[in-house]
Amino acid sequence: MAILPILRYPDPRLHKVAQPVQQVDERIRTLVADMIATMYEADGIGLAATQVDVHERVIVIDVSEARDQPMVLINPETLWLSEEKHLGDEGCLSVPGVYERVERSVAARVRALDAAGEPRVIEAEDLLAVCIQHEMDHLMGRVFVDYLSALKRGRIKTRLLKQEKELRQQAVHA
Repeated sequence: MAILPILRYPDPRLHKVAQPVQQVDERIRTLVADMIATMYEADGIGLAATQVDVHERVIVIDVSEARDQPMVLINPETLWLSEEKHLGDEGCLSVPGVYERVERSVAARVRALDAAGEPRVIEAEDLLAVCIQHEMDHLMGRVFVDYLSALKRGRIKTRLLKQEKELRQQAVHA
């Protein structure tokens, strides 16, 4: 398994819409394994293929306490979102160090293929429901900061670009 580089906001590739997976084959299973390893290495609870510059509809999630129950969603489709909403802090591996309040449905039902290519329906609540919605947004080319005001987005973009510039300068002087 390989640890994949994670795209960082405001990289324009994060806004590409992912295409459906045509066949769950060895290539996709390898991608899934690499994404799970990358998610765990980055200490995240979810990762969409878009974030690792693969523009196919693949998501991995693990919200378990022990971090040992990875869930794979290939070609996920939303079947239902609760009308009840919750305003909660969200972060993202592609927007490191930034946490902002985003409104999401508290429950969701989605249909997807698992890593074996078998269809399943997932009933999710609370953190899992939020995580699924967040990762599905990535597949649609949306990052959670897109829900924020233009002013907040601009500040986040400026801060992350400054951090990236400083990291590049440190690498040159190392």
